[in-house]
Amino acid sequence: MNCATLRGDTAMSALFGHVKGAFTGAREERAGLLRSADGGMLFLDEVGELGADEQAMLLKAIEEKRFYPFGSDQQVSSDFQLIAGTVRDLRQRVAEGTFREDLYARINLWTFELPGLRQRQEDIEPNLDYELERHAALTGDSVRFNTEARRAWLSFATSPQAAWRGNFRELSASVTRMATLADNGRITVETVDDEIARLRYSWNDHRPSALDGLPGIDATALDLFDRMQLENVVAVCRQAKTLSDAGRSYSTFPVRGKPR
Repeated sequence: MNCATLRGDTAMSALFGHVKGAFTGAREERAGLLRSADGGMLFLDEVGELGADEQAMLLKAIEEKRFYPFGSDQQVSSDFQLIAGTVRDLRQRVAEGTFREDLYARINLWTFELPGLRQRQEDIEPNLDYELERHAALTGDSVRFNTEARRAWLSFATSPQAAWRGNFRELSASVTRMATLADNGRITVETVDDEIARLRYSWNDHRPSALDGLPGIDATALDLFDRMQLENVVAVCRQAKTLSDAGRSYSTFPVRGKPR
């Protein structure tokens, strides 16, 4: 379970289960991950993203092997082993007061630090092929790189210019984008060039943005959306307004790459 996707009632329900009527939409009882892991192992990815309430209940469940499902006044038991993963520095989060020190001490029995994608360049090409196979399984579309396009992509992906801050998840998203834009099942050099430009842009934190100065746009929001796609929408909206002010229709305006 990726804890970064859990918030509020959803987190409580997913982890600890809930009883019928615990919250709006809770039409039936749910066991939850901790109870389902009784007698086995539970992997919680991005454990550093759990909120304060979830951290407190998780600590109690680990120590006492008992906890209250959301909305219940009856405890349930579960004897499980926990494996936790995170890209965050939990020691820093403890110092900042956003992660419980007692929970950190409890789950920090054994620590294994995995090197990032930049330090595992030999894994990039196998994962490239894996993501293409996964795309084919999900969509039914078999996609392959043109020879020159594959060479260009691997040259960039294994170069010092490739930051890969999101590690394998970012690589997966990048390959998925290119596969989705493939022309007749082939990823071309043009598609690779566009993707490389997009990645370089996203890694350049100081480049001026069309989003700068807009209310409600912050780093958290931009983590949830593709920055360039959102910027394109903003740019199109602003361009449409400019055309409207000039008495012209956006549909009559020439689009890049299309005939006038």
